[in-house]
Amino acid sequence: CLSGEDMSHRVLGLNIHYLVPAVGDFIRGMLYVSLTVVGVPGNAAVILAFLLLLYQENRLLPADAIVLHLACANLMVVGVRCLLETLASFRLANIFGDLGCKAVIFVYRTSRSLSIWLTFVLSAYQCLSIAPPGSRWASARTVVAQYLGFVFLFLWILNTCMSSAAILFSFGTQNDSSLLNHGINVQFCYVNFPSKLSIEANGAAQVGRDVVPMALMTLASLIILVFLYKHSQHVKGLRSSSGGGRGSGGAEQRAAKAVVALVTLYVVLYGVDNGLWVYTLTVKKTMSSSLISDLRIFFSSLYAALSPVVIIASNRKVKERLKYAVHEGKGTL
Repeated sequence: CLSGEDMSHRVLGLNIHYLVPAVGDFIRGMLYVSLTVVGVPGNAAVILAFLLLLYQENRLLPADAIVLHLACANLMVVGVRCLLETLASFRLANIFGDLGCKAVIFVYRTSRSLSIWLTFVLSAYQCLSIAPPGSRWASARTVVAQYLGFVFLFLWILNTCMSSAAILFSFGTQNDSSLLNHGINVQFCYVNFPSKLSIEANGAAQVGRDVVPMALMTLASLIILVFLYKHSQHVKGLRSSSGGGRGSGGAEQRAAKAVVALVTLYVVLYGVDNGLWVYTLTVKKTMSSSLISDLRIFFSSLYAALSPVVIIASNRKVKERLKYAVHEGKGTL
């Protein structure tokens, strides 16, 4: 028989036991809500702006096509993962069964890696765009622009193949009894690898897939920064020799600065993401903490949510088309 005091302690313990997960779900849900309300409208606005540009001018410049593709990939990241995680955190939808987990993790990983590689392609193309006319690099820019569709196709095939492990090893939480070894807990789903070697090989492949474009886009951004510095010094020299006047940076310089901002944002956020991923591969526990998985998803999705803000703020074409869309919308009311 339990005394009244013991009974009250047990009831209090049970209440705390159920309260802590509820608080955790609420905090997690609010974090994903913040990403969703910023990322979904932001990326949708960028996509709308470029579709309007395509409708009005019947073509897109290569850099515009890359940014449009990047916005589509980022919209998939935020819309598929963050929105569904929000619904699950607040218990508004139960979509994380075996099939749901396989689909969500596969689409998320594919679109996430596409976002990374497209950011690299954008930085590389911008680096080629500032090359002097007639140079070998300017010729390379022409080749890239001509075969940009094949570049997109190659990136889709590459990242789809590298994300195929999500289809084989992802399961819903109802199967957690079998996930005793070599599993990654992503809160509503589990990714269970057959052996320690397989999870380490998959982890190394993912880190390599991220680090390679990170190193290349960092190099491209450094080249852009050097060019911008030399250009500013040249403009200062012209001002001093002419006794005044204002130099114009031009569209290429504005676009270059925007690309550098995007790359910086990527390196910071995905650097944290990959650092946490390496940590999950080196800890002694076989089942990584769901908190670390949540932090990884948050930081990797944060780039997809914030990048359209940088694009809208720095791309004059996007701002002009969005103003046009708002004006047309008011005119129809």
